[in-house]
Amino acid sequence: MSAHCQLTGAKPGFGNQISHSHRRTSRRFDPNIQRKRYWLAGEGRYVRLTLSAKGIKTVDSIGVEAAVARIRARGGKV
Repeated sequence: MSAHCQLTGAKPGFGNQISHSHRRTSRRFDPNIQRKRYWLAGEGRYVRLTLSAKGIKTVDSIGVEAAVARIRARGGKV
């Protein structure tokens, strides 16, 4: 599963891990991605979305219908 949110577009960031001796090595900052299943009443079916924690809060706020509309407007497949 790719670390990418369908709703907010959150994806991994890259940077350096800095040790106590101050040596730098590459690292990756992954967003908190979770797969959630929502009932889409307009279509009479469940949809499974890959969302970040912020994306889940957004769905709770605006509703699943509006969230799916935003994902489709961005060109995402639901």
